[in-house]
Amino acid sequence: MAMAEQFNAAHYLVDRHVEAGDGERVAVRGSRNTLTYAELAAACADVAGALRGLGLRRDDRVVLVMSDDAEMVTGILGAFRAGVVAVPVSTMYNGAELGTILADSGARVVLTTHEYAAAVSQALQAAPDVEHVVLHGAADLPVPAGTRLLTWDEFVTGGRGEAARRELAPTVEDAWALWLYTSGTTGSPKGAMHRHANIRHVCETYGQQVLGIRPDDACFSIAKLFFAYGIGNSLFFPLSAGASTILEPRRPVPAVVAERVRAERPTLFFGVPTFFASLLASDIPDDTFASVRLGTSAGESLPAPLQKRFTDRFGFEILDGIGSTEVLHIFVSNRPDDIRPGTTGRAVPGYDIELRDADGNLVPVGEPGGLFVRGQSSAVGYWRRTDASRQVFQGEWLSTGDSYVQDEQGYYTCLGRSNDLLKAGGIWVSPAEVEARLLEHPQVSEVAVVGAPDAEGLIKPVAAVVPVDRDAVTKEELVAWCREGLASFKRPRAVVFVDELPKTATGKVQRFKIRDLVVESGAAAAAPTSPLPTASTSVPESPGVTA
Repeated sequence: MAMAEQFNAAHYLVDRHVEAGDGERVAVRGSRNTLTYAELAAACADVAGALRGLGLRRDDRVVLVMSDDAEMVTGILGAFRAGVVAVPVSTMYNGAELGTILADSGARVVLTTHEYAAAVSQALQAAPDVEHVVLHGAADLPVPAGTRLLTWDEFVTGGRGEAARRELAPTVEDAWALWLYTSGTTGSPKGAMHRHANIRHVCETYGQQVLGIRPDDACFSIAKLFFAYGIGNSLFFPLSAGASTILEPRRPVPAVVAERVRAERPTLFFGVPTFFASLLASDIPDDTFASVRLGTSAGESLPAPLQKRFTDRFGFEILDGIGSTEVLHIFVSNRPDDIRPGTTGRAVPGYDIELRDADGNLVPVGEPGGLFVRGQSSAVGYWRRTDASRQVFQGEWLSTGDSYVQDEQGYYTCLGRSNDLLKAGGIWVSPAEVEARLLEHPQVSEVAVVGAPDAEGLIKPVAAVVPVDRDAVTKEELVAWCREGLASFKRPRAVVFVDELPKTATGKVQRFKIRDLVVESGAAAAAPTSPLPTASTSVPESPGVTA
């Protein structure tokens, strides 16, 4: 059996551009400075030398708890260069949650920035394998006895000595490069293990064939580098093309984003539906994004009304797509010349898609099914999670846990997570469809539809709505709005006004929290009982709806 070919993602993303004579091109635009490709290559060699100088060997793990800036980029790429595994983790975790991940990963080194010193200090109490902590910036960071604390300057200076330590590790395509921990929405966080070759694959598929990324592009992502979506947007895609990335360590709020966009003039803008809605609700100038030629959206489905309002106001098209931590980036997407609002588009070249029923059989066109994907960027499994790996990674295929439907033209439409679908009157209802209708109302800023028990204990759709102005719309008006635009059985039986929707760190709506909120409000139980849909209620039959 042939051995995997030699390949290192750091060479692919950085060194080959220097070797091609493009070393003076700007690669990274951080908050304090910029780095050319030649400067980035040298900085990555510093980190690689420093990690080896600390005694790390092939496949050891380095956890990064860092804000998005040049140091995080050099930390990730330096780990690749050294042949060790980069493990960027969410900066939203508290100390206890972070400690669980540090212990699970078996990391020997932690790189962090000053904002997260307190959480890292607490986490170290649960992570006896950590031998070295490197801190960028000034902060108090107590470490356990036996753990060494270094400043960033001390760390990188130590990597500028022995030349052999700075050399590119002769890794192969199948070597571990990157572990990304999932959000843990279905249990404790799990580390998805990615190969060096996976990084090249997402660049050559989505990056080249969907985005059409070019050397003169500049990328700005709302999703941070510790997310699969963010690391592709801000690191893999721009560097694979010899383009530049714009990094913003601050929390992404409309004012901050507008400031950086005006200053740096990105050409590609990567967001999530929640943030696009926030931009629409803000008072930033309509010409803020004049430099942007294309936007993308992922994390959850982008409602067509929101997409239209955004493009009408800010002037650029958004490609909606779906990806996952386990597949590293987007594998179904709209294209610049083929945008079908309200759908997730078609399979990205290089990926195969199947929709299956609960028994694993392929479903007919027009019927909902569980989404399965096959592609070369799939993780090799979850670290130390055998049962979860066997459920999700099924041979060459990966079960995403999402429910989709495909139309006759081959476009896929998201129906939500497989466990988000609900029945009203014995008929399947997709929350995404009801949400899209509500978002067409000018007084609806955000919405999530969940199932809650009515007075009889039957599950009915209820909408949690963030109104633009509570005094300008009533709950009854919104129910009537849905009745006018949807089949009657799909309308929410009640509406609950909220100030904001609970979300994960990635901006995904936490439906289980909304269900609890709706149940506590008693809105569904107080709603009038409605008859089951019959022929007289003009409910259209659909091959994708079953009683």
